[in-house]
Amino acid sequence: MSRSMPGGRGPWMVLLTAVLLALAGCGFQLRGSVEIPPTLNPLYIQADAGSPVRRALLDLLAGSDVEVTRNATEARMVLRILAETSSSRVAAVDINGKTLAYELHYMVQFDALGEAGVQLVAPQGLDLVRTFDNPDVEVLGKRLEQDLIFEDFAIEAADRILTRLRVALR
Repeated sequence: MSRSMPGGRGPWMVLLTAVLLALAGCGFQLRGSVEIPPTLNPLYIQADAGSPVRRALLDLLAGSDVEVTRNATEARMVLRILAETSSSRVAAVDINGKTLAYELHYMVQFDALGEAGVQLVAPQGLDLVRTFDNPDVEVLGKRLEQDLIFEDFAIEAADRILTRLRVALR
């Protein structure tokens, strides 16, 4: 048994088309899409070799139209990761003084320079925070979970950096 929509498909298709056009017209883009003006390609990422944010940036840029170079002298834009720190502090304790939760912080400072050192994006900071529960059980798994949270922080920071770049370079 098939049921037809009241009013047919026509009104629904018009509504769907209108919504899609509105989203396209307002500049909506899928999360993670990267757009940098072609005049600023190639991009060089200046950061410590083991930087988690640098790795995350390279992963996010791998499927985009942004060309990344390994040589700073070839770059038309240099994205500099100025500082990258992670820390934790006790967020909650029980009546016996045992730690129940930690607050994890991941801070990143960055800027972007164009050719001849012209500042394209002023130094900016990101401070990502998450609470991390610390029950008595699964002590070994807690360290792994904390490491995974910091990896997630690096990916989120990279995504936010690219979003801020896209907005600043419009």
